Amino acid sequence: MITFPNAKINLGLNIVARRPDGYHDIETVFYPVPLCDALEIVPARGECTTLTCYGNKVDCPPESNLVMKACRLMQQHCSEVGPVDIYLYKHIPDGAGLGGGSSDAAHVLLMLNAMFALGLSKQELACMAAALGADCAFFIYNHPLMATGIGNVFSPAQVNLKGMTLLLVKPEVSVSTREAYARVTPAPAPEALATILSLPVSQWCNRLKNDFEPSVYAQYPSLRSIKSAIEQAGALYSCMSGSGSSIFGIFDSAIMAEQAARQFANIAHFVITLQA
Repeated sequence: MITFPNAKINLGLNIVARRPDGYHDIETVFYPVPLCDALEIVPARGECTTLTCYGNKVDCPPESNLVMKACRLMQQHCSEVGPVDIYLYKHIPDGAGLGGGSSDAAHVLLMLNAMFALGLSKQELACMAAALGADCAFFIYNHPLMATGIGNVFSPAQVNLKGMTLLLVKPEVSVSTREAYARVTPAPAPEALATILSLPVSQWCNRLKNDFEPSVYAQYPSLRSIKSAIEQAGALYSCMSGSGSSIFGIFDSAIMAEQAARQFANIAHFVITLQA
């Protein structure tokens, strides 16, 4: 069985409060993006579960990879799940705020549920996914969702960018999520996220914000420069995704997005037609 775990971007990201458990309450909309890894799972040739990775380098041993953790979690919960061989081709950049690892893990749960005919509901799978990471559960549902709590409480999101073009730029800069949170002062958002997202994309500028941006840009000015370049190239809206370091721009013209991408020839970038 093979599938293609996709990335996500954040449309708005408000850090509203620090929780007693040390985590943060947030408000954001997760929006799926068709930038994908490739994931194959087959019955194990041996007696043990294995993980083999290709493509972009993965800087952790197999047992620490979220893919393997997801498989172990499913095996612990469901005795029917036997040893498997997992092959992961990484294309989504790591440390980019795109949720690639979380998506891979969520898709392992979905695939094992189907392979072994477990009959688990999406709600049950999402509960399992949440134990792996705050945004893992989103990829079980994998359509635009408003996320609150630590990013694992979902409600419908009335936003659709279908047919627009996304320019996504991922420089070599890597941003630590832990450090990014440490530099943010939580505060309630001045305007409801749902209200802003109900407006045309061209009206999101200066209203739809990512609370990580000011401190991250102060530490990595090159990221601010990328955002400015995307805006100057004609994007309707541009922002950093998650805690970085990828920067995206939303264009209503594929030609303009392609033209804008040329200035990032020496930086990893992707031009993507968005889906609903």
